Amino acid sequence: MSERRSLSLDAVRADGWFERLGDGAPHFAELCEAVGERVVAFAVVSGVRISSVALDPGMRDASIIEFSVGDHDEVHQLPLGELRRRLAATLVANETYPDEVSSSPAVDELQRFIGFRYVLLAPVFGISLRKLVVDGGQPPAVVIDLGAAREEVPLDGFRDLIHDRVRAEARASRGGTGNSPFAIDLNLVPKAEKHNEAQDWEATLDTLGGWPGPLSMLLRTAEGQSLTPEVKATLAHALGLLGTACIETGQIDFGMEVMRLGVQWGQESGGAHVAGLFRRLGRAQLQNDRPGQAIGLLRRALSLGARRKDVLPLLAECYLERGRLLPAIVCANEARRLGSDEAPMRAIEAKAEEGLGASWQKFRELVPEPSPHGAASPGEA
Repeated sequence: MSERRSLSLDAVRADGWFERLGDGAPHFAELCEAVGERVVAFAVVSGVRISSVALDPGMRDASIIEFSVGDHDEVHQLPLGELRRRLAATLVANETYPDEVSSSPAVDELQRFIGFRYVLLAPVFGISLRKLVVDGGQPPAVVIDLGAAREEVPLDGFRDLIHDRVRAEARASRGGTGNSPFAIDLNLVPKAEKHNEAQDWEATLDTLGGWPGPLSMLLRTAEGQSLTPEVKATLAHALGLLGTACIETGQIDFGMEVMRLGVQWGQESGGAHVAGLFRRLGRAQLQNDRPGQAIGLLRRALSLGARRKDVLPLLAECYLERGRLLPAIVCANEARRLGSDEAPMRAIEAKAEEGLGASWQKFRELVPEPSPHGAASPGEA
């Protein structure tokens, strides 16, 4: 079996391509203002050339867009809302990709392997490609930056992540000037908190379900960047509540996407709400049978100040699933001493001790179990 390889994507990623596209282009800013930056980006990636916009200030989705496709000169017309949906459908359509990369791949080979459209769309959504990880008898994965978060995700999962964001953009309705898509009512956040406390997940979805699309757009605007750290922290917290509700109702991938958006909103203010987002993301990855990816997210939650009592039981389960038996025992042991449920932690310890066999028994004879006041540091195990 070949060894796992990590390939740098420094020369592959296309960060800033959309901004450079507008440099020196007449009326580019006006076009983005009229139809939305992401619609323009989607059009470019899809090979669609927008030639004119008959703007309807009262209902922007009804604005008539004239465009041509590829190298053809034939001009088509569609309402903005319909064009946006069709562009999104094009970008999430199935496509065939190479099964492997060579030992020393060139830039174009790496782009084909990942998918040209995903290389271009990633920076549109604030995602930066860092590494491609292949071989070793495992599916390919990419290391990506999402704001302050760095995460390794399966390549298929990365494509799904882009698809989710494209679909969210397609669902975003643009009203007139009096109906801004960025009209977010922060007074709804305490209501969502109460819904989550009562485990009324559907009520949370009804309360905040329309937020991801507008907040994803707002994040890249000057209006969004000028918000106070307190407001950004509230938005991050709200997205954490919504992401939890999504996951609890079976929408695991979308819930993780919502939480990643929350991390981007919260990266400036940091604090307990961001730690909670990383904990929720780790828990979601564990629920999605991805314990290896969950470990990094949960350790990040600990480093940001998440309560150890909340994180250590999840870490113990992840380590056990990954066959890392010693840190599984250490995490479960400290979790018990911090007041976590006794039975599941004892079960993890028993399985790990059985796997370690006589070596563990000998170790425990030499090093007795710590007292309740001598907690270890399993986040570093």
